[in-house]
Amino acid sequence: MKTKVFLALVTLVASFYAVAVVYAQQGGTTFPTADDVNAIAKKLYCPVCPNTPLDVCETKACKDWRQQIRDQLTAGWDEQQIIDYFVAQYSERVLAEPQRSGFTSFVWMLPVVSVLLGMAVVWQVLKSWRARRTQQAAASALTPQIAPDVLARIEQELQQIE
Repeated sequence: MKTKVFLALVTLVASFYAVAVVYAQQGGTTFPTADDVNAIAKKLYCPVCPNTPLDVCETKACKDWRQQIRDQLTAGWDEQQIIDYFVAQYSERVLAEPQRSGFTSFVWMLPVVSVLLGMAVVWQVLKSWRARRTQQAAASALTPQIAPDVLARIEQELQQIE
């Protein structure tokens, strides 16, 4: 009798295991890990705490939002759907990175434009310094390097010889 019960339990466990394996292979529900939740939470800021990423904030609200992300992942939502949900609920201020469209694209282009503009200004300044130095060198080559009092004395002596 004991062996029949034991065999029945082994058969039951084996069949549950087989069903679980087949279900998982067919794309059944997968349970998200903490890394899956934190990968999305890093891209969001806590709507309550200023400048605090959702993955490190320890407030009750943030814990609830991380649980909500876990539930949404379990329900089959993808990362973009979850981020869009939070943006719809709390506006774009919850994004760690502003979206690259519309007016916010200016935020992404401003550093590049600033660097290029700064390089152009530096190039113009260096060019003008070089031109000024070249003009000064040309002017000094044309101007004699003799002191005026010595030049006056030489002219006096030349007039005395004549």
